[in-house]
Amino acid sequence: MLAGGAASRFGSDKTQFPLGGVRLLDRVLRAVRDAADLIVVGDERPTATPVTWVREDPPGSGPANSVVAALPRVRTERVVLLAGDLPFVEPRTVRRLLSANGGGVLVDADGNEQYLCSAVRTADLQSAADGGQWSQRSVRALLAPLDLQPVRAVGREAHDVDTPDDVPSDL
Repeated sequence: MLAGGAASRFGSDKTQFPLGGVRLLDRVLRAVRDAADLIVVGDERPTATPVTWVREDPPGSGPANSVVAALPRVRTERVVLLAGDLPFVEPRTVRRLLSANGGGVLVDADGNEQYLCSAVRTADLQSAADGGQWSQRSVRALLAPLDLQPVRAVGREAHDVDTPDDVPSDL
């Protein structure tokens, strides 16, 4: 899970923002609560679930570099990549991503691939990352060589919180 952005559009650490009484980061962690390992890339902060914290080098060097920083800690055959600002991602979302042949990427209602809501084979991700310079690069660039299957978002699964206006009012 990536939780290392500056949240400059939000104005504060959005992962700690309480939505319906639950911090945004904890909402996302619930979606992967059955994972063998929970690895969060970013500055350490309170979570309701124990996680392993990792930091990209240098800090703030972008999402692809964050994913690559976490790879040495991954001990499973498959990895789920999630942004820390997806309040409606659920275990069923993760199950659908994992069931996609070869890996899956969530696709929103407008047809946009949400690479920070995807599941990939760890070996494929490692191969894509090897030898690359990932500082200030996108996760889209990192995952481009992989054959990920589109998984259509159901309801608001792909909704992310970038600004205070993106905070759902019905929680």
